[in-house]
Amino acid sequence: MPSIMVDLSDRRLYLMEGGRIIRSYPVGIGRILTQTPTGTYHIINKVPYPYSRPGGRLTPYGTMWMGLSRRGYGIHGTNRPASIGQRVSKGCIRMYNADVEDLARRVPIGTMVVIRE
Repeated sequence: MPSIMVDLSDRRLYLMEGGRIIRSYPVGIGRILTQTPTGTYHIINKVPYPYSRPGGRLTPYGTMWMGLSRRGYGIHGTNRPASIGQRVSKGCIRMYNADVEDLARRVPIGTMVVIRE
C-alpha cells in the first residue's frame, strides 16, 4: 500500500511505496500562526469538487479534498496556484489541482500520511 510523507521544510509531498519515493509534488502549507500539524494521520475521505460552485464562485479547495484523521485538516487543491510553495493556508496542505487529482487516483482511503518538519 502506498503512503504519503509531507516534508514541511521542503514544502514537498512525497508518494512512497515500499520505502521508495515514486512521486514528488510541491505544496503550500500553513502560515506561522496556523501551522500545518506534524504527526501521523490517515486519509479518511476523498471529495471531488467541481471547479466552481453554482453562481461561478471558485471553491477554496480546488478540485479535490482528501480529509485527514486530524479533524479540520486535509490535502486539497487550490484556486490560487501561486500559493503553492508558500506558507499561506490555515494548516491544510495545498496542491495544484492536477497534482491533487493525480494523487487521489493513486491512494486509497486509509493511506497513512506522515507530516514532518
